[in-house]
Amino acid sequence: MKLPIYTTEGKDSGNKAELADSIFDIEPNETVIYEDVRRYMANQRQGTANTKERGEVRGGGRKAYRQKGTGQARRGSIRSPLLKGGGTVFGPKPRDYSFSISKKSHKLARKSALSIKASEDALKIVDDFSFDVPKTRKVVDILKGLEVENDKVLILTAETDVTVYKSARNIPNVEVLEANKPTTYQILDADIILIQESAVEVLQGSIEPVEEVEA
Repeated sequence: MKLPIYTTEGKDSGNKAELADSIFDIEPNETVIYEDVRRYMANQRQGTANTKERGEVRGGGRKAYRQKGTGQARRGSIRSPLLKGGGTVFGPKPRDYSFSISKKSHKLARKSALSIKASEDALKIVDDFSFDVPKTRKVVDILKGLEVENDKVLILTAETDVTVYKSARNIPNVEVLEANKPTTYQILDADIILIQESAVEVLQGSIEPVEEVEA
């Protein structure tokens, strides 16, 4: 698969980037995509929610009223879950929600996500760019030139670029990541993925070793 490489002004440079069909042109596996996204979202949960059961709620030490003659239930405590101010039944307790999937499934999920984006024409290859100092205006101009300023954009760089990251961090719906780091969730969550030309090889290499990538 070949995609045109655009300049930062949004014009076709005349060059094309070679993308591996084994990564960007496969039949998406929706099952592993679901599992990998579920894994990612579960791993983001803090798991600190906590409720008190009847034995942990303050009060209720004495018998609320006499055993007989009131016409009410024979309650031993006013902290019963059935009463206001009582304990919670089966409420959340601190726990670890995280789980893992196999490396093979994780790799297939990322391939499937990238293939979906490629089929939707949501991938754009752009010339490498960087700045001497962080400047939000420059990133905004690049997005406008590529006509994606109103989309949720994921920018992939070949390596850590602090100036590009700082230039884009104040722009709503724009995220900058190294090309070897995007998860299945982040790939699918973006409307458009802007990949710097030098980041293509890094992205492919993070999924399949260079010797396995088919030209």
